[in-house]
Amino acid sequence: MDKRRIGRSELTVAPFCLGGNVFGWTADEATSFAILDRFVASGFDFIDTADVYSRWAPGHAGGESEAVIGRWLSARPGVRDRIVLATKVGMDLGDAGKGLSPEHIARGCEASLRRLQTDRIDLYQSHLDDPAVPLDETLRAYERLIAAGKVRVIGASNYGAARLTEALTLSASAGLPRYECLQPDYSLAERGYEAELEPVCRAEQVGVIGYFSLAAGFLTGKYRAPGAAAGRARENRVSKYLTPRGLALLYALDSVAAERGASPAQVALAWIIARPGITAPIASATSVAQLEELLGAARLTLPDEAIARLDTASAGGIEG
Repeated sequence: MDKRRIGRSELTVAPFCLGGNVFGWTADEATSFAILDRFVASGFDFIDTADVYSRWAPGHAGGESEAVIGRWLSARPGVRDRIVLATKVGMDLGDAGKGLSPEHIARGCEASLRRLQTDRIDLYQSHLDDPAVPLDETLRAYERLIAAGKVRVIGASNYGAARLTEALTLSASAGLPRYECLQPDYSLAERGYEAELEPVCRAEQVGVIGYFSLAAGFLTGKYRAPGAAAGRARENRVSKYLTPRGLALLYALDSVAAERGASPAQVALAWIIARPGITAPIASATSVAQLEELLGAARLTLPDEAIARLDTASAGGIEG
């Protein structure tokens, strides 16, 4: 399996990233352990989580996903050195704070390390831009963590092109750590990244790991009628894609999937993997069977004609 570099860093990963947002939430601990075991046994190595996962769930305070991963790592001696572990800081954690101040980053890193039961974070990401904190203060906070061996590489999530460019320019001029990776909302259904962020990332060799790679499940083809996602955690997000354009995209996915002997989800992920400048799509699984399906995308090669058909069907993104 090919490996891809995360930006200009020394970190290389297989072209699929397992999203940890479901661990300790819609996937209980035993199921989460089974998914993680199968993921690594299948030759994959890139796992992404965040300190805020899954604060949105009733009774949760954040850190649940990291804690599950930490217990899994503790119970699997030697596995830590076989994976690239990514987490994030900056989202609102209630009494534990939010933002990208040096103080919050330092506290957040220590808390994540404790929950993850590890001595270093391979990719530590600013989860959300914080205009209230000067970029140099944020980057110098990361510089201290890197110097201490607690963080290897940093990345950004949910940054606009102008702010990402500003941060990269500052890193180059001041000799500060640079954002080696960007995590945008990116899929066949959400292609806004391509307009301004993609040129920056490709010119600056910034890796890209898109989240919501299956558009909150819409691109699996399971939700094709109003109310189909009722009761689901992302009902509102799925519903916005149920437009004539969205249904046309599902038709194109169905067509390519039938031709390639694959599922719509595999095709949607394979399309991302084939995009220039993409390091890996991020997708989560709530069962081992679901994981097996998703991993099939990394072994699926789409012909140029199929990619062009999908491009046409999704051109301009999908507006709800």
